[in-house]
Amino acid sequence: MKSADELKTATSLTSAKDITRVQELVYEMKVEQVMAHDVITVDPSLPMSELRALLRDKRISGVPVVKEDILEGVVSIEDFIRYLAEGQPNCSVSERMQRKVNTLFDNDSLVRAVEEFDRLGYGRFPVISRNSGKLVGIITKGDIIRGLLKKMEIDYHAEEIHRYRASHIFEDIIADKTTLIFQYKVFSRDFNRAGETSSGLKKTLRRMGISPQIIRRVAIATYEAEMNIVVFTEGGEITARVTPEEIRVEAVDDGPGIADIQKAMQPGYSTAQDWVRALGFGAGMGLTNIQKCSDEMHLVSRLGEGTKLEFIIHLNNVFINAAAHHN
Repeated sequence: MKSADELKTATSLTSAKDITRVQELVYEMKVEQVMAHDVITVDPSLPMSELRALLRDKRISGVPVVKEDILEGVVSIEDFIRYLAEGQPNCSVSERMQRKVNTLFDNDSLVRAVEEFDRLGYGRFPVISRNSGKLVGIITKGDIIRGLLKKMEIDYHAEEIHRYRASHIFEDIIADKTTLIFQYKVFSRDFNRAGETSSGLKKTLRRMGISPQIIRRVAIATYEAEMNIVVFTEGGEITARVTPEEIRVEAVDDGPGIADIQKAMQPGYSTAQDWVRALGFGAGMGLTNIQKCSDEMHLVSRLGEGTKLEFIIHLNNVFINAAAHHN
């Protein structure tokens, strides 16, 4: 398991062979699944003279400033030290707090959280409900590590319970050629359900007895394709076709289309609007990650007509016994 300092590598895909179970999970899991729900907060009217005792007694280095469940700022031990050094009269926390606060949403993926920890170097982030705008938790690197460990343990026991002979499904079907088709609707701007397609496909493939390494590649590539539809289009559909030889995933939308596919394939290139970037998306790595996870990738797009993305991962007889899923 990776340490807190190594979590940043969870979002760095160098090649398909390097994808780990941790990288798979940070794409699947949400912030709300690992965050601490019981948050120590203070009211903006709290006198600064009372802050030191709170920080000492609770053994914390900072605390969110909240009024009626709405985050107004954060006050830290550094703010208190500056307050003492300046020798000013006692005042309220609201006068010394930091009003510009970097936060995460409860339904953000963990990959978004890991990227923000790496980018800003913070020790913790307040978590805001995307629906209500209220403070609902706080997340640290330690919370992410503990959540990943717990998830891996739960998944292992769940697979023990749900194990069945799906790995032999192609052997049991009498036909010259067999293709299993799984279709998923993807809805525009629906961040509550974003990630459900990739997660559902992953669970299906796992129960079919497909190699965990293949599943990780499919799950990450599908997640990136799904988020492109959620963020940039008016919705679309993802279809996975599974044969004994390959997994072929097609993502189709009726969105604005891509003006320059060659530029879009460059790492870091993005046409995301400011509101998209403010939500933590549009970093310009989606298509690059899909390409790294795939054996083949095809992209066709016309302005005003939409985009069709297809990626293929070869199986090469990688169906395995279900007992080996968690190796």
